[in-house]
Amino acid sequence: MINLEPPKKAAALVNQAQQAAAEVFRPISRKYDRAEHAYPSELDMFAALLDGLNTSGEGGAGAAGVRRGEDDGRSNGNRNGGNLSTVLGTIEMCWGDVALLLSMPRQGLGNAAIASVANDEQLKKFAGVWAAMAITEPGCGSDSAAITATAELDGDHYVLNGEKIFVTAGQRADAVVVWASLDRSKGRAAIKSFVVEKGTPGFEVVRLEHKLGIRASDTAVLRFENCRVPKENLLGTPEIDTKKGFAGVMQTFDNTRPLVAAMAVGVARAALEETRRILEEAGVTIDYDRPANTQHAAAAAFLQLEADYEAAYLLTLESAWMADNRKPNSLQASMAKAKAGRSVVDITLRCVELAGTLGYTEELLLEKWSRDSKILDIFEGTQQIQQLIVARRLLGKTSAELK
Repeated sequence: MINLEPPKKAAALVNQAQQAAAEVFRPISRKYDRAEHAYPSELDMFAALLDGLNTSGEGGAGAAGVRRGEDDGRSNGNRNGGNLSTVLGTIEMCWGDVALLLSMPRQGLGNAAIASVANDEQLKKFAGVWAAMAITEPGCGSDSAAITATAELDGDHYVLNGEKIFVTAGQRADAVVVWASLDRSKGRAAIKSFVVEKGTPGFEVVRLEHKLGIRASDTAVLRFENCRVPKENLLGTPEIDTKKGFAGVMQTFDNTRPLVAAMAVGVARAALEETRRILEEAGVTIDYDRPANTQHAAAAAFLQLEADYEAAYLLTLESAWMADNRKPNSLQASMAKAKAGRSVVDITLRCVELAGTLGYTEELLLEKWSRDSKILDIFEGTQQIQQLIVARRLLGKTSAELK
């Protein structure tokens, strides 16, 4: 029998994350939404606490990724490990504020990339480094294979040239994981990821973007001009394997997409809980023992939104559980990201509607959550890209056969 409850071993982590979200994130959520680009100094002490949890093996509640479970030969049973714990912690933290989570030192999406594909030496070298992720370019959005940034080997260094846009934590992070091509004539197989540390000559933060949502998180435009990066900073193998193609760097997404799905689940739950409170104060009863069509219209709408939330939540847990149990989870990661990304936008906007005038003002956080939610349907692969990946996996088609 499948147990759909969170594992007991994660209870302490979830409780800690919930307390942090309620006591640290929620109280300053509106403050830093208004003060766009101002660094939330309150996060420094909390980040140090998370570092301690990660070092102790308890697992933090941030967005840092963890390595895929490896078979130790001692157990053939199912396991609940670091991926599932991180997802559960992320849900709780984003119930507090998703932008503040994205602003947490050493909890960037670049950290998830390093955790996914770095070798043991690189893991030691970049331990404690806050890493952002730089993929998108001015002429390349959802189609990551169309990347034009280049990396040319010159002695013991790679020379990077190109521009990256919409880089979360691009200004504040200590380093950036940059996707670039070793040889553009060989297509997507030549795309590799490089860890570029701040202060490297030729690496420039051009500007910060003003955004619809997640305003507490800085989103930067970066430029690389003859930027020399040590060759040991290349993540994964330097060999160009045309048979394996793009799979090497794309493995990163199998770890980061469940995390973004978890962020969406956390925001959706926050909106649903606030809307339930408003409806109950207005005298609207939500009855789970009666058919939706026999209840108040607002209650029926709420039940539909809650069903979408539950589906996204379970898909997200499944994708993380599969990584913990050494199972390929590319399909499930894209399904979770697609469902959660679409659902959080639908849920938050409908919650604004159900709350009436209260939902549209800054008196509540509902309007903020509706603005924050849209990016969760876009970054780490848009809704349309996730559906395309799911279709390819289910139909057994290649990217060339199904575009």
